[in-house]
Amino acid sequence: ETLLDTGEPSPSDPDGAAVFERRDGWTLVQNHEIGGDETFGVPALPGLTFDPGARGGTTTIVMDKKGNRLSEYVSLAGTHNNCAGGKTPWGTWLSCEETEQRKGGQFLEDHGWTFEVDAFDRPANQDPVPLKFLGRYSHEAVAVDPNGTIYLTEDANGPHGLYYRWTPPSGFKPGKGALRELALAEGGDTAGTLQAMRCTKGGRAIADLSEATQVGTTYKVTWVDVPDRLATTTSARKQFATGEVTGSRKLEGAYWGDGGAYFVASFARAGDGSKNEHDGQVWFYDPDSETVKLKSIFGVNPDPDADTDYDGPDNICLDPNGGLILAEDGEGIQHLVGITTAGKAFPLARNDVSGSEFAGPTFTENGKVLFACIQGDGYTFAITGPWA
Repeated sequence: ETLLDTGEPSPSDPDGAAVFERRDGWTLVQNHEIGGDETFGVPALPGLTFDPGARGGTTTIVMDKKGNRLSEYVSLAGTHNNCAGGKTPWGTWLSCEETEQRKGGQFLEDHGWTFEVDAFDRPANQDPVPLKFLGRYSHEAVAVDPNGTIYLTEDANGPHGLYYRWTPPSGFKPGKGALRELALAEGGDTAGTLQAMRCTKGGRAIADLSEATQVGTTYKVTWVDVPDRLATTTSARKQFATGEVTGSRKLEGAYWGDGGAYFVASFARAGDGSKNEHDGQVWFYDPDSETVKLKSIFGVNPDPDADTDYDGPDNICLDPNGGLILAEDGEGIQHLVGITTAGKAFPLARNDVSGSEFAGPTFTENGKVLFACIQGDGYTFAITGPWA
């Protein structure tokens, strides 16, 4: 096992991550999806802990240009089930809690929030502040438009999760410290506007994204205000009438690139209320045209133990060399899967260690190093290609 700078074991279950450029190397901010009895929690260090009853959080790994680990330290503690998140253009990571856990018992705070972690400025991470204006629900991941708009996925069922957009208040200037300042300001809990996506085709409402089965399917998008984003009595997704918004089973990875927001639906089954069955969709939201377009779809995997098909895409990142990288979190054999610009899937890496999911793919800006982890085994890799 590896150790943190303070001597404790590196926490279990690495998940979503983002890599940031340093002059002489890289910094990797990594979630730890710890919700229960995982072996090694994130140490509840003074000044970095939101709720001492929760064991999740983030660590930051500092590396040289060859990918050698120089140090690893806690950058957020006392959060619950930190699944994925998203990179901001101003050198921070938004870490998401995939839970609707209310306070009580061991938990001294409500959970289901998003937190900002600075990749370089350690004092900026003192006294973590939940960005409550982004809503309280089972957050999965976020994609951040450089203009300050934030797109968010929800991994939930019964009813299915929603796709959200947060629009900052007028006069808001995105950048380092701005989200924290907004959260702490008067009325910060409900600053800006949080809305859920509603898709239509020729005026017909699309109840569920599983309706789309053909690559290229495009829906018109409008946005509907979330009545109570803090979910004080009712889960955010349960505040809408049938047909008012568009849901999806297993909304997972999100990533900003190509002038819009990529997001992933991991799978759909008839038994969970989906219209059509699939083992993964990749969508692209274009804010200029206000449309979503299906970029890739995986049919139901006939044999997850064979090395021929893929299922359950989760975390996603843009490959600077072209295309996308998906981390597989499905049945049977687990892969890192590449998606070409034409939407075709190909195997990039295979987990020969265990049946645990890949997670946290993130490329250096020059496209030369891909970082990723195997969650259940706690491995984090620097993969150096060569990339074509």
